[in-house]
Amino acid sequence: MELADVMRHMPGCRDYETRDVPDDVLYRVLDNARFAPSGGNRQGWRVVVVRDAALRRQLRDLYQPPWQRYVAEHYGPYEQMTPDRRRRVDDADRMAENLHLIPVHLVIWADVATIAVTDIDAERPSVVAGGSIFPFIQNVQLAARAEGLGTRITTLLSYEEAAVRSLLHVPDELALAALLLVGWPARLPTKLGRQPVESFASIDQFDGEPLKPAH
Repeated sequence: MELADVMRHMPGCRDYETRDVPDDVLYRVLDNARFAPSGGNRQGWRVVVVRDAALRRQLRDLYQPPWQRYVAEHYGPYEQMTPDRRRRVDDADRMAENLHLIPVHLVIWADVATIAVTDIDAERPSVVAGGSIFPFIQNVQLAARAEGLGTRITTLLSYEEAAVRSLLHVPDELALAALLLVGWPARLPTKLGRQPVESFASIDQFDGEPLKPAH
């Protein structure tokens, strides 16, 4: 697939086949993804490739409480949701319940010593702290999609970082960045809806003219 095609056809995948992903395919994905940019080119990422069924089930069990809290806090009572919102929550619930069946869990960690949090004093949550790790994760997703794989990223396991650290024998100097689910997609959306460039890009000023293609 051409890069533009991969970028335009990389939905978050919730439904996977149970067949395994070969080591050589995963290696190729990570081999391409490692060229992602990072601050000072320090490449402060570490990846634990979880295949073991018992470990995947334990990760599923750790994921459930933060997922349920997230739904309650951000979506409200189920009976008050719109039909479209219910469908989305039902899909996500099904993925959460079957998380252990997804054949590969990439647990991605960041070396805290390589991260410069330049907005640490801002009176808001940091938006730059992941700047040296999430380009790598995006590269993994793009490389996986180019291989025909589906992926889904979640950061909810960060609420259970200590338990995940203990489970996977991860040293204290690493911070849990994300869980990336990887497998052969059983179902993918056929069309992605995104806002046009004109809705988020302006020229010279925030309230400047929208960026439009030349005609």
